[in-house]
Amino acid sequence: SSLGDRTLLLPEWYDGSQKEGEEGCVPGFQVKEYQVEYNGGFQKDHPLTQVFFDDCAGNEGLAFEVSHPDFQVDEEMNLVARRDVMDSGTVMFIHGVNEQADDMAQVDIVGAPPRSPQTLREILGLGQIQPYRSKRALFAPRMHVNENMEPPFPKVIGTVMSPGMENDHIFHMTGSGADQDPKGVFTINRVTGEVSVSQELDREAISSYTLEVSVTDLSGKLVEGPVALLVDVNDQNDNRPIFKETRYAGEVLEGSPTGTVVMTMTAEDADDPRLQNAVLRYNIVRQSPDKPSPNMFYINPESGNIVTVISPTLLDRETLPTTQYELEIVAQDMKGRDVGLTGTATATITITDKNDHAPEFTHSLFQANVDEGSRGVAVNLTVDDRDDPATGAWRAIYSIINGDPTQNFEIQTNPDNNEGMLSVVKPLDYESVVFHTLLIKVENEDPLVPDVGYGSSSTATVHITVLDVNEGPVFFPDPLQVTKMENIPLGSFVALLNATDPDVLQSQSIRFAVLRDPANWLSVNPVRGTVNTSANLDRESPYVHDNKYTAIFMATDNGNRPASGTGTLVIHLEDYNDNAPYVHPSVVRVCEDTKDSVVIVGGRDRDIHPNAGPFKIELGKQPGLEKTWKVSRVNSEFRL
Repeated sequence: SSLGDRTLLLPEWYDGSQKEGEEGCVPGFQVKEYQVEYNGGFQKDHPLTQVFFDDCAGNEGLAFEVSHPDFQVDEEMNLVARRDVMDSGTVMFIHGVNEQADDMAQVDIVGAPPRSPQTLREILGLGQIQPYRSKRALFAPRMHVNENMEPPFPKVIGTVMSPGMENDHIFHMTGSGADQDPKGVFTINRVTGEVSVSQELDREAISSYTLEVSVTDLSGKLVEGPVALLVDVNDQNDNRPIFKETRYAGEVLEGSPTGTVVMTMTAEDADDPRLQNAVLRYNIVRQSPDKPSPNMFYINPESGNIVTVISPTLLDRETLPTTQYELEIVAQDMKGRDVGLTGTATATITITDKNDHAPEFTHSLFQANVDEGSRGVAVNLTVDDRDDPATGAWRAIYSIINGDPTQNFEIQTNPDNNEGMLSVVKPLDYESVVFHTLLIKVENEDPLVPDVGYGSSSTATVHITVLDVNEGPVFFPDPLQVTKMENIPLGSFVALLNATDPDVLQSQSIRFAVLRDPANWLSVNPVRGTVNTSANLDRESPYVHDNKYTAIFMATDNGNRPASGTGTLVIHLEDYNDNAPYVHPSVVRVCEDTKDSVVIVGGRDRDIHPNAGPFKIELGKQPGLEKTWKVSRVNSEFRL
């Protein structure tokens, strides 16, 4: 018999291209069932029909397998015979699969005689693509459903096939999404095996469902299965890129080479990372200010690295109109195509300072007058530094490099204004040195960059003139210590005060006076400085501590502004036996009717050794005492 023509029967709605509707693209066969007429057989390489498969991502790596080994799908998706075929059978299945989609289509051959033998393996198309196939007779192809589908529901998403299905067999589906939470998302037609989705899905909530399908008879007896049914929720671009922060901060050192990485900004997209829905591209849409160039920075569209574009010479913090630049960064999915969704964040880039300017004194010579004998700040030294204030490249460190052999001076940095505060820490003496010349050096906390050095302007000279001040007389020695016996006669000589006037270049006289004499025991000759007693010296006085009596004297010169100084006299008093001993305690109490009463008493003396103990205690001379009391020694005390 001859091989006749074939006729392709398609649904009325299909126009040969992907149907664009509100639901968008559903990966898999866009037409699930095809019909061709059998007219005695099929010629080799002559198309029977064209199948329509779209994985919604370009169909990369797509492969087909036909259940009949003598048929194949060519590169133009035409179903063709590998040779002249007469024994085609009445039905064939086409399996299409790649990483994005896995689906089955059925081809009915109208008018063809049944094929014999026709194995189940051929019907299910088990061949070279076995990793995507099930070896069971019950076949549940991987199904796909778009998220965010709009009503009406339910919508058919695929068909579970059982070549051995009989009239009394029914399909069952179980698992999460069917009879387990979330329940009722998917249903299966118990007769046809069509699987439907009953509601809108969110891939970001659940990206896939694993169900089980089986075939039973009407009594519930298991006939086939269960087999796994995997339903993938296809991603739609319904999530914008989101930056973790709305504002980011970075910094770059002035003079950095072109291409220096400043910072990295990345956003996240909740859509499927395998699809372009989550493939982001970054772009700088605004720079403020836009001087000296509107394109000072560049962002790598894929990595989000922000790098410098401006030349190192122009990236000069001291000449730029500002030290902070604000960039508006946009992240766009769909690889940055116009249809992509966007997210925005702001980057603030600070141009940081490097120490490329040495500090310079505002004057080469500073002068100050200092009163002799004084301490404190003598002069403030001012410097200019063009680097960033409050950084180590701006903060100054001062040092005295010459002119201070006795270390009378000290210089510190004022943290508020960076000035050098030159202070006198050891009082200066006009009579010794009138003029001091100091050489001061200023440096930064941070080291200078290699091509910058400290010049002559980083040193300055300071002239200090010491002003003469009338200084008070100075006692020597101070304190003056002498030893005297207490109770010496009134008017007795105690000590000779010695005070000199430091103002040796002036002729001045000194007069002495008592400044502090707690017991009023002393007097001083105002001219000669001799100290005599004006009252008895009493070692036992409360004004004497540790056998020492202390008095303070003042010496005053006759300068234009009289100046005074003080000196201390310490008198060590020797003891004189001028205090009688006494019994302690002086009164004791005993009970009248108590026999053999014992009382312990002791001797006391305000004098010190050898004018005190040991003591001797005897009974008084009153008549009859010796009949009632008796005295006996117990160690250093006495028992009555």
